[in-house]
Amino acid sequence: MNADVAKAAGDGSGGIGRWLAGHLTNLAPLVTLLFLCLVFSLMAPSFATVDNLGNIMRQVSITAIIATGLTFVILTAEIDLSVASIANAVGIVVAYFTLQETYVNIANVPVPGAVAIMFALLAAFALGAVNAVGVTIIGIPSFIMTLAMMQIGAGISAMLVRGQIAYAIPDPVRFLGSGTIGPFPSIVVVACLFLLVGHLVLTYTRFGRYVYMVGGNREAAEFSGVNVKLVIAAVMIISAVCCGVAGMLGVAYYGSAQQNEFDDYLLDSIAAVVVGGTSLFGGQGGIPNTILGLLVLGVLNNGLDHIDIDSFLKVLIRGLILLLALVINVYAQRLRNRAA
Repeated sequence: MNADVAKAAGDGSGGIGRWLAGHLTNLAPLVTLLFLCLVFSLMAPSFATVDNLGNIMRQVSITAIIATGLTFVILTAEIDLSVASIANAVGIVVAYFTLQETYVNIANVPVPGAVAIMFALLAAFALGAVNAVGVTIIGIPSFIMTLAMMQIGAGISAMLVRGQIAYAIPDPVRFLGSGTIGPFPSIVVVACLFLLVGHLVLTYTRFGRYVYMVGGNREAAEFSGVNVKLVIAAVMIISAVCCGVAGMLGVAYYGSAQQNEFDDYLLDSIAAVVVGGTSLFGGQGGIPNTILGLLVLGVLNNGLDHIDIDSFLKVLIRGLILLLALVINVYAQRLRNRAA
């Protein structure tokens, strides 16, 4: 009898473990989001309003576009530390090819708006291709390769504007970054489209299945005939192009193109993906998790502003939330390994 009870208890424990392994990374950010909404609603009546919900959506839009591409990268168990730097460089590139006012002391090369946008997108593609070649052909770990690209992007930004600030950008970029589509800010609409397309690609296409296979078990993917290097190269380029679009729209959103404008977006985009529950070890998670992470970060940042908390304490709290997400991420991976 004791043996049967022990076996039953063991089965029950295993069942709970498997259930936790499958749901912990989804439940934790959802519970965190609900907790933050409840706390900020009680502490600040101005938080729980429709207008403030719109503010949160606008505030996370640029991060959402960057995080869409970064989700692809992290699902393959790689990392891209150059996202903010590429966004900044591409935003400056589109301004560099736009006619500036005479008081802006930048020796730029004005071209028609459509051409400037095309050059900026090509620049994003090229920077992503350099990352892809470094990681897949040369064999540099993505952490190191994108760290180098982070410096390259910063160098491009510095060389093009030389400490100056550019303000003029093509009209289509200005509309998508700071205009409205009906009652909705256009940058929110663009961010939603990127997240939707990213989800559809990951869920319903063969390429999306390959991304999960490469991140879940790289050797098994190779034995199954998946071109692992090509998949990794593709996600590095997707990430760079997403960053490029975010950079251009960010210049319109902030009204200027200057050095170091997007530095905060590196931590925010990685945090959005990881806090939402996508595994740093690859193969687990997706765009719905990233959306959840974006909402957690958006509510956290916005709510802390509403309760007028010390700015230094705000940075500390964000760091602690990210640390907690990393701990849950690692713990969930251990549970999955035990359940496998």
